[in-house]
Amino acid sequence: MGKKYKVRYASSPKEVKKMTTKQLRKEFLIKKVMHKDVIKWTYSHYDRYATGGVIPIKKEVKLETIEPLKADYFLERRELGIINVGQTGTVKVDGKEYTLEYKEALYVGKGSKEVVFASKSEKNPAHFYLNSTPAHKTFPTQKVSQEDAEIVELGTLETANARTIRKLIVNSIVKTCQLQMGMTELKTGSVWNTMPAHSHDRRMEVYFYFEVPKEQAVSHFMGQPKETRHIWLQNEQAVISPPWSIHAGSGTSNYVFIWGMAGENLDYGDMDHCKITELR
Repeated sequence: MGKKYKVRYASSPKEVKKMTTKQLRKEFLIKKVMHKDVIKWTYSHYDRYATGGVIPIKKEVKLETIEPLKADYFLERRELGIINVGQTGTVKVDGKEYTLEYKEALYVGKGSKEVVFASKSEKNPAHFYLNSTPAHKTFPTQKVSQEDAEIVELGTLETANARTIRKLIVNSIVKTCQLQMGMTELKTGSVWNTMPAHSHDRRMEVYFYFEVPKEQAVSHFMGQPKETRHIWLQNEQAVISPPWSIHAGSGTSNYVFIWGMAGENLDYGDMDHCKITELR
């Protein structure tokens, strides 16, 4: 089965300026997020953020601890966010089962010992996208449907950035220690996300892109505002965004992405905005 985690260390802006395309991708791109019948994690030293995914097909898949956590069970000192980007699936948390449809979320609090993932159909499986962060307090496990989400409409078709933001696991809906997750859907004819761009030294993020059509791609922009770089991503790939970096993207078609973040605060609006004309 192989090792079930990879570790990514933190890189400074000074290092990133000198990186080749290959080096950038090795440091920040999570090329394969979803794995069949096994959970594999990317453990980042930016805020100890863990990113993973699982497609249960042949069996139920249990959440197991990994060596970097030095924990008896995965959520001993952590919280977990789950968003289903596939067909109907179930998540059982300490014996209680939650059904997640497409684009529905589940927050699982610190101290939950047994978390089990399953698909309703082997032919049409669930695709569970997972984010986890350290937690200092236990909050209740809670499901968040699309109807429960806090919705924000941003951008315009004229600037190719008309989008719908669905805040799912955020402190206005779910009590969390530091984890926040949501989803941004680009409207037909729009390709730019998070534009105008911003950064926030208080938080890091991970972007997971999906609904990217076959043969299409998204160029994710990162780096300091006056020293930007880009990484090309395809469907169901993710990219780690350091606290000092902008995080924006443009696709060759419209798409959807999940943003997850952790850090100093739970203030969604805490952003250092960058003027488009000042980006370099």
